[in-house]
Amino acid sequence: MKYTYNKLVRDKIPANIDSIEGRKSNWRIMSDDEYIKELNRKLLEESHEFIEENDVEELADVMEVIDSIMKTKNITWDEVKKAQEIKRNKKGGFDNKIYLIDVEQDKVDEREEQEMRKEWRKADGDES
Repeated sequence: MKYTYNKLVRDKIPANIDSIEGRKSNWRIMSDDEYIKELNRKLLEESHEFIEENDVEELADVMEVIDSIMKTKNITWDEVKKAQEIKRNKKGGFDNKIYLIDVEQDKVDEREEQEMRKEWRKADGDES
């Protein structure tokens, strides 16, 4: 039997698989471009798992991927915190639990139109 994954896994996963009698992993080292692409996919995967389970272990997986992205792109936590502070000062945080229902306006805003067409916005069944 063969199970095909074709995905980024943690560093010790192949050895863990190979340590079980009757199992053998096949893997390769990715190029830098592939690695970034797969980190992005892994972030989505781990985020979905966190949403499903809503537990600290899944959140830790999300953070592990974020750490790897930051290392790869040479981004420090100080830079992230500074960007977070700037954005919080400009737009606020999420402390007040505000749920935006809609916005009425006289003219079409192309930037808003593009934002509303993003594929991930349709994930919860919203086809608008």
